[in-house]
Amino acid sequence: MNQPHHGSTIIPALRYRNAHAAIDWLCNAFGFEKQAVYEDDKGRVMHAQLTFGTGMVMLSDTHPEGIGRYMAQPDEIQGRETQCSAVTVTDCKAHYERAKAAGAVIIDEYAEKDYGGAGYGCRDPEGHLWWFGSYNPWQTP
Repeated sequence: MNQPHHGSTIIPALRYRNAHAAIDWLCNAFGFEKQAVYEDDKGRVMHAQLTFGTGMVMLSDTHPEGIGRYMAQPDEIQGRETQCSAVTVTDCKAHYERAKAAGAVIIDEYAEKDYGGAGYGCRDPEGHLWWFGSYNPWQTP
């Protein structure tokens, strides 16, 4: 089994029409930190890595090459998604308030969960779905 020295072996990858704006917003609203941003000669984001604790998301500008030809943006499919990035946070209520203040569209209000922890769901400015919660599946008995 391949185990990383740190971080996660599963890393969500998202596409944005304006990746530079998305990077700034994700860092401001959700608390991600820029680890790397690689641009082409026209300034288009070809690959970016944002970290959150030991987790990471990768993103780039939309483009029809490679795997991008199989991806759609939420507004192209009536706001629907086939997946959602889930992020574990330590203070979910504070995270919810931060995201809401930054303009995240809350689609599932903050709530304490019967199975433990708390959580909420939201959309970023380009419509991607996110779930944030304090329940940590790695720490359950």
